[in-house]
Amino acid sequence: MTSTVDPITLPQRTASNDTEIDREALARLLIEIARNVDPDYRARFDGVPTADPRMETLRQLLVSREISELSRVTHLLDEPEQLAAAVGDVLSSAAARAPHAQLGEALAPAVERAVQRSIQKSPRTLTDILYPVFLPAIRKSIGEKIDQTFQSLNETLRHIFTWHGLKWRFESWRTGASFSEVVLKHSLIYRVEHVFLINRNSGLLIAHVTADNATSEDPQLISSMLSAIQDFVKDSFNEKEQSGLDTIRFGDLRLWSEVGPFATLVSVIRGNPPEELHEIVRDVLLRIHDECSQALEQFDGDSTQLAGIEAQLQTCVELKQEESNQGFPWLVVAAALLILIPAGGWFFLSWQSGQRWQAYVSRLETQPGIIVAEQKMRGGQFYIAGLRDPLGADPQSLLSGTQVDPARVHSQWQLYQSLEPEFVLKRLTASLTPPDTVRLSIVNDRIVAEGEAPDTWIDRARAAARQLSAGGPEFDISKVRDVSPEARAAEHWQAYVSRLGTQPGIIVAEQKIRDGQFYIAGLRDPLGADPQSLLSGTQVDPARVHSQWQFYQSLEPEFVLKRLTASLYPPDTVRLSIVNDRIVAEGEAPDTWIDRARAAARQLSAGGPEFDISKVRDVSPEARAAEHWQYYVSRLEAQPGIIVAQQTARGGHFYISGLRDPLAADPQALLSGTQVDPDRVHSQWQFYQSLDPKFVVKRLTASLTPPKSVQLSIIQGRIVVVGEAPAAWINRAQAAAEQLSADGVVLDVSQLHELDLAELNHLREAIQTTDIFFSSGKVVPGPEQVPVLDRLAGQIKEFAQDARKSGVTARFMLTGHSDATGRETANASISAARAETVRALLNKRGVAPELLLVRGAGTFEPAVPENSQTGSSTNRRVSVTVNLD
Repeated sequence: MTSTVDPITLPQRTASNDTEIDREALARLLIEIARNVDPDYRARFDGVPTADPRMETLRQLLVSREISELSRVTHLLDEPEQLAAAVGDVLSSAAARAPHAQLGEALAPAVERAVQRSIQKSPRTLTDILYPVFLPAIRKSIGEKIDQTFQSLNETLRHIFTWHGLKWRFESWRTGASFSEVVLKHSLIYRVEHVFLINRNSGLLIAHVTADNATSEDPQLISSMLSAIQDFVKDSFNEKEQSGLDTIRFGDLRLWSEVGPFATLVSVIRGNPPEELHEIVRDVLLRIHDECSQALEQFDGDSTQLAGIEAQLQTCVELKQEESNQGFPWLVVAAALLILIPAGGWFFLSWQSGQRWQAYVSRLETQPGIIVAEQKMRGGQFYIAGLRDPLGADPQSLLSGTQVDPARVHSQWQLYQSLEPEFVLKRLTASLTPPDTVRLSIVNDRIVAEGEAPDTWIDRARAAARQLSAGGPEFDISKVRDVSPEARAAEHWQAYVSRLGTQPGIIVAEQKIRDGQFYIAGLRDPLGADPQSLLSGTQVDPARVHSQWQFYQSLEPEFVLKRLTASLYPPDTVRLSIVNDRIVAEGEAPDTWIDRARAAARQLSAGGPEFDISKVRDVSPEARAAEHWQYYVSRLEAQPGIIVAQQTARGGHFYISGLRDPLAADPQALLSGTQVDPDRVHSQWQFYQSLDPKFVVKRLTASLTPPKSVQLSIIQGRIVVVGEAPAAWINRAQAAAEQLSADGVVLDVSQLHELDLAELNHLREAIQTTDIFFSSGKVVPGPEQVPVLDRLAGQIKEFAQDARKSGVTARFMLTGHSDATGRETANASISAARAETVRALLNKRGVAPELLLVRGAGTFEPAVPENSQTGSSTNRRVSVTVNLD
């Protein structure tokens, strides 16, 4: 079979890359090879050599690149330095991709030999490497062991001499444990209520586990506040990054914090936990980092990859130590009681008996007239001796109520006379037998006699005063009057006569004493006091008094008033009284009574008091009603804002009309107290606006609503406005003044000054354009924000002070914001925490807390879009808004 192949001409094109195959040249060679393979084609070209050079060209085209690379690798293997450099370039990536188990087995011998050689050569190098890691851990471990030792020592000393201490010593002996271990077992009562796992970098809550029956608020918010506290302490006291708060105590609650490479474990413990609990919590945190270190390092708020962590944390909230309900050691108590009860009973009875005896002796020593010279107790018997006044209390009777057995008391008392005033007074009273008119008493340790007595008794009293023993109380009889019975009776009679002489309506004409009898005569008004009844209390014997009285009518005003009242019977509307020795009648009465009163005034005896009836008005019921109506009309006319135009009385009814300002008093309410019957009053009032200054002030206050810095007052019929106000309000006030001037009312606004708010508005704008920025995940601003906070605090204080001077109150709203990184709930919590932190920092700089309000806006109020170049850093901020009340 013969095939004819025409030569193919391909377009000439160079290779696009030296490393690629020249496809055009390869195609031409393949065509030539095909022609050589064809027998017919070979027969026509006998001149083709057996070793065709085009095969070498084909080989170069197909595998020239591989040949070149193989040559370069062979050369690289033959040069050790180049081979080492090439292996070093890929060693790190190869180690990262190799399986951990195989890589560890391969590198372990070499690494161990290298570390061993390095330590043998220079131990200080390894020490410098491990020092920053091991020293804080060793220091913390030693501190915890010291705290544990002091805790054990403190609890042991506190309970060593208590009843619980005795019971726990018995338990230590019974169980073989040390006494300190038993004390800590029973005294360190605690319970882990909450466990928080918090991301160390962002402060976001990773997981939270709560014990049964434990209560708390939003765990996300608590996590944010704990991170804020940690950052605040670090920034405030320049602490290192790896340090932090270990323990926080709130009353019965303790917060223990354990810090790991990527997360912090915070335990909320109620009670008194042992220091060994640190090791348990620390082991849980290490296990969590071993199992989930990569997920913890890359945590961004999504806890789906950390689902198994809550099971680890659950082991922490199950930790607790409750009160031991171990049975009471009754045998020990019974044995102790068998020994202590008899001994205690004997000691108690002896002590009680001694106390009762001492109480009896103290009672004796306080008794006047008794001196205890000696007292003792011997063999269960009581012995006492001393001096006793016969007038003093009986020592034997004082035993009553002391519970001292009288049979065991042996007393020996010597009688003596006490010089105490009360005993001397008793002896003087018994020896002198003072009369009823004499009273003996003790005044400042002196015995004083007061009253009246015969001269014989006074002589005996003087003799007794001289006979009193030296050193005794003085007996003073200087206040005893020496009077006989006859002189005393005459003195009492003169007192009675003087009393009669002062009585109105009684005139004593004669009085005398003869043979022990008393005689008196004179004049007496029947309305005056009874002379016989006046004898009561005068110590005058009524049987010895002989009186003779003639009746007469006294002209003294009080008696004349009584007689006029009895004869005229004045009505209830008339009142009779005595004014400057005149009898005056006041009120209203019918003309018939007034005629009788005038006749009585004319009939009064010459020289008697005048009877004045000029103030009694003669009125009929109709005239009285008209008078009351006129009083009501006068009262209305005196009211500002009311103009009476017409008023009449017709047919027993009253008619009134006029003008009334709505702000004036109600005419109907003014009827109260006028005795005018409201049903008989017919009124018709037209409303109008009064130009009385006080009504104008009320209307101006209601229409203009002046600020607090402006005061309206009435001065000499003019309304004066004083103070400072904005320009707009001043313009309104000037317009009102022009309108009122047309009505004749003067509104003076000359003392009103414009309130300058330009500086206040400038400061307000400066405050509202100030933002406090935060790093990602942080709730405490960085050190670069400290000057901004200082400047903002000064501006807020200055603005609040200027606002108060202007009559307004300023409030500042601190709004926390966050970027869109993480979950929305976490962003809301961290934004609120940022606002709270700024409020605390401003309060620390002197800003009053009542001026600051806080809220968290989360991601809902961004300053710039999140997709912009500076969106996230600009949106992590706290903004300030100024409100004026």
